[in-house]
Amino acid sequence: MIDPDGYRPNVGIVIMNAEGRVFWARRVHRDGWQFPQGGMNTDETPLEAMYRELREETGLLPQHVEVLAATPGWLRYRLPQRAIRRRDRLVCIGQKQVWFLLQLKGDESAVRLDLTDKPEFDHWRWVDFWYPLEHVVTFKRGVYSRALRHLAPTARSVAGAGAIPTPQPDPRDARGPRSYGRQRPRHSGGGATQGGMPAESAPN
Repeated sequence: MIDPDGYRPNVGIVIMNAEGRVFWARRVHRDGWQFPQGGMNTDETPLEAMYRELREETGLLPQHVEVLAATPGWLRYRLPQRAIRRRDRLVCIGQKQVWFLLQLKGDESAVRLDLTDKPEFDHWRWVDFWYPLEHVVTFKRGVYSRALRHLAPTARSVAGAGAIPTPQPDPRDARGPRSYGRQRPRHSGGGATQGGMPAESAPN
């Protein structure tokens, strides 16, 4: 499903634990790390698509999480030229997304990355809330910044100001704040799948 402007409707998922750290996962057979995300079907609401993608990519079910917040409207990003399939009948130039903030309820052992024939991820870990802004692939950094900045007040109200520090301006970057407090990945939790298969060639 691609809209008239060439954007594919999509959902993004930020899963937070009780300490305010977020779920960060590595794509199968790649070096890239990202939040769970995926396209919407024509008959789905963003919430329905989020729960489907949540199960497919992390193994988590609705009872394992609590929805804390969502971004209003669509947040867009463009794909790099190398990822645009110009020969397709409907050309997708990027994604338009609704982002959800979820809190993990219960034990992280419920996370399963290998429930589908083509797993999206092969490893995951908890990282500090702002860590992804400096470590996601470059073309997604703008949309990650907009999503996390919108979700941060809710995350802070749940996990506390110490866990979700307020970003400070970076004088090296005239485009806006880039200093995000603690940036250590902090490798507690996580694990790899067994016998994962390659992910799709284009970003999901």
